[in-house]
Amino acid sequence: MITAAARIEFETMLLTRHLARPRRGEGDLESSAYLLLSRISMQGPMSVGELSEAFLLDTSTVSRQTTAMVNSGLVQRIPDPQGGMARKLLITDEGRRRLDKERAGMIAGLDMVLDEWSEDDRAAFASLLERFNIDIERRTGNPWPRPVDAATSSDAP
Repeated sequence: MITAAARIEFETMLLTRHLARPRRGEGDLESSAYLLLSRISMQGPMSVGELSEAFLLDTSTVSRQTTAMVNSGLVQRIPDPQGGMARKLLITDEGRRRLDKERAGMIAGLDMVLDEWSEDDRAAFASLLERFNIDIERRTGNPWPRPVDAATSSDAP
């Protein structure tokens, strides 16, 4: 008998595969740029070190990714607004435009998949995904900022 945890592992693997698949006619961001821009968009300017910590990645990996983003005009380096030594990365208007376009394409694709789902089923699925992610974040000590209106849990980070 397959356990629930084994089923969840398999289904989240497939979900990751589906979401990472290139889409025709949608945004043109690499998945790493999409994730980094999403985090900077939610949290505000961040240093490479802060991004490395947030994503649990080596600073050299994040540095390469953010350098490519700077070269593409998605982010710009700015002095730390709090006066720290490390430079921060700020999303540019172009970065915001491309992030918004990518996110809109993702949401449109999800809306097509969920077209025959009831609003109750959509809301239940969203709540369970949020709970799942919050529990992972709590266990790893690595919370992800969420839009204020998206948090449904009273103890959401």
